[in-house]
Amino acid sequence: MRDYVIAVDVGTGSARAGVVSDDGTLLSREERMITLSRPRDHLGEHDGDEIWAACIHAIRAALAASGISPDRIAALGFDATCSLVLRQRDGSPLSLREEGPHRFDTLAWLDHRARAEALECSRIDHPVLKHTGNVMSPEAEIPKLMWLKRHRPDLWAEGGLFFDLADYLTFRATGSTARSLCTLASKWSFFGHTRPGWQQDFLNRVGLDDLIDTAGLPERGQAVGTAIGTLTPEVADALGLSTQVVVAAGMVDAYAGALGVLGTTDLSNDRQAQVALIGGTSSCLISLSHQPLFRHSLWGPYYGAIFADLWLVEAGQSATGALLNHILRLHAQGGEPVTALHRRVIERIQTLRAAEGDPFAATLDVLPDFHGNRSPFADPALRGVISGLTLDASFDGLCRLYWRACLGIALGLRQILEMMVGDAPLPRLHLTGGHVKNPLLTELYADATGCSVMVADETDAVLVGTAMNAAAACGLHAGLATAGQRMGPKSRLIQPDPARQRVYDQDYARFLLMQRHRQELNALR
Repeated sequence: MRDYVIAVDVGTGSARAGVVSDDGTLLSREERMITLSRPRDHLGEHDGDEIWAACIHAIRAALAASGISPDRIAALGFDATCSLVLRQRDGSPLSLREEGPHRFDTLAWLDHRARAEALECSRIDHPVLKHTGNVMSPEAEIPKLMWLKRHRPDLWAEGGLFFDLADYLTFRATGSTARSLCTLASKWSFFGHTRPGWQQDFLNRVGLDDLIDTAGLPERGQAVGTAIGTLTPEVADALGLSTQVVVAAGMVDAYAGALGVLGTTDLSNDRQAQVALIGGTSSCLISLSHQPLFRHSLWGPYYGAIFADLWLVEAGQSATGALLNHILRLHAQGGEPVTALHRRVIERIQTLRAAEGDPFAATLDVLPDFHGNRSPFADPALRGVISGLTLDASFDGLCRLYWRACLGIALGLRQILEMMVGDAPLPRLHLTGGHVKNPLLTELYADATGCSVMVADETDAVLVGTAMNAAAACGLHAGLATAGQRMGPKSRLIQPDPARQRVYDQDYARFLLMQRHRQELNALR
């Protein structure tokens, strides 16, 4: 009896695999680190072969740890960051750069080398731009492909298969070059709501008239919850699994998290908006609805990116977990941002807050745009600001700065939500990802925004969302909606504290004032 699935989540720094039952129980979770090369601060590159090897290792380890017999595995699902993998038509890598044992053939999602190309796209009057918040991000694949064709024509000429990372992983597992509608609609300017989906006139205008052939792209995308194929004999042997194991269409990692936490909610009406908040290195806010929502800086609306009959919109913050890591590295009393150091800082902050009350660190203010601003300004050139620094180089000084950076992240989230909902009631946030392990952020997400927050902290909702996709693809559940209802994680509810909200209202007023001052300073340059 095949009644379990394996989910694989490839993030910025690691590949994680879990064995999941048909009721959504995560039996085991194993992780393997991957290399992110940052030769310059706006660049980011991966080695595709290393990522695949990490997936193999994590899957085998998770299966062994679960105690489940391999013949009970029905399906395999992948989610990943929206990184761009460059391959020749025979599947061999096209290296941007070689360093030691690595052949860096993958532009990481956070790579911003294509800023000029993104700006060029944003100046075009075309319906595609309505579905990118009127601004094309350098994190999307189209600007990166434009950069590649212009600056590395040698690689372009040798191309044949360019993949979003999730699609690359399903290709390695099955040999199929099919692409997921989830990745195509969200990162490749493909329309899920029209036929044809490719907007060839737009591709012509940005100099990518030959993209479909050069990248080996299909005419249509494969829906989430359907099968790409089954494991090849070689991969099945490497994993110790059967060639009968179904491989589901790939997913964007944040969208897998959204499915994981929103799959159990009633999406049949929009009486109370439900927004998934996937917090990790960056943060993504995702909502699903029957009607398209158009706003400046919102990515989407994308039709069918998760559920076949729903529109998806996404907002985000480019550096959240990455900002807190940076604060730890930057400060004299910090260091490598391992979990133990984060925990030590958080525990000290809790002690200081209890002793000092609301005045704790109140003279520090942080604008968190250290890697540009995704929403609401859609400006990758914006920079972060810290106001109120002193000569304090103590550990407590680090804790004060860390706390106010957390607050700056939460206040940025509040601003995005106000833009998303307009005059409508505040949504309920469904939090998943690494931020559920940070009690400062989970508290602030409620108190600084005024939203109630459902926290899925008993499991890995991104892996469970990917498992839902796999379970639907192999028929373990009768479709994606049923998988969502049957496998959704349990969550705890955090209600906002009205007294704390009043304190953060003052911080928010300063936050907005700092943004205006930053704009005035930038105008003088």
